[in-house]
Amino acid sequence: MAQQDGPELPPNLPEHRTTTMEKGRFCMAHCSCGWRGPARRARSQARTDAERHALR
Repeated sequence: MAQQDGPELPPNLPEHRTTTMEKGRFCMAHCSCGWRGPARRARSQARTDAERHALR
C-alpha cells in the first residue's frame, strides 16, 4: 500500500504563513516569506493586510 501525504504545492510557490504582531499602539502583519505590512493602529486592518498578502 502506497503512502499518500496529500497534494503537494508546486516548488515555485512558497507557502505564506501570516501573523500579526503588536508594538506599542501599532499592529503589523508579518509573513514567513519575509514580507511585512505597514504599521496600523487598527488590528483589523493589519489582519486584512495579511489576508491580502496570502492570496497573492
